[in-house]
Order: sequence, then structure tokens, then C-alpha cells
Amino acid sequence: MSDLTPGPVTAAATTPGAASADVAAGPLAEEAVQAAPPPPDPAEPAPLGVVRVPTGNAEVDARLERLADADHLPTDGHIEVYEDVHGGLRDALTALDARPAPAPTPSYDNRS
Repeated sequence: MSDLTPGPVTAAATTPGAASADVAAGPLAEEAVQAAPPPPDPAEPAPLGVVRVPTGNAEVDARLERLADADHLPTDGHIEVYEDVHGGLRDALTALDARPAPAPTPSYDNRS
């Protein structure tokens, strides 16, 4: 081959700074790119991956688990879940306020 006769294009020839490779670009490389799965559609519902840590209060924990329902709904369905969770958490806080307060502990710090 002379210096003017083109040869196969290698990955090193197409990528600046890449090491020499024996793989030639061609139909097989194009098929590999076409066989790759498409990226996920950003318009589709997908879980956020937020970890929910149990609080120890069964009623509150049940409401927080309800938030997972929004992971699989389109955005316009989130409001119903959020309103339900908000209402349940508000009721749980109201119930805490309705409980009698603990009796005060006596103080033995009365030095004269």
C-alpha cells in the first residue's frame, strides 16, 4: 500500500489520543450502536429513589409509604397522593396535640 491509498479506518484514527485498535469502523460498528437500548423517556413516570426512613409511629409511617404511589403516576396524578398524605399527617399531628400532657417532674433545685 502506498501512502496515498486509504486503508481501513480504526478507532485510533477517529478518536484523538486513543490507543491503536484493531477494530475497524464499518457496518458492524453501526449495528452495535443501533442495537443499544434507547434512553428512558423523560415523560414516563419513574421512581425518584428517595429512601423513606421509618419514624416509629405506625400512622405516620403508613402515610409516608403512601408517597411511593406517586412514583408510578404521571405528574397530574401526584396532587391526589400529596393531598392524601398531607391530610393524614395533619390528622396525626392533631391527635398528638389532643393527648394529655405528661405530668411535670418535681424539681429538686430549690436551694436557698
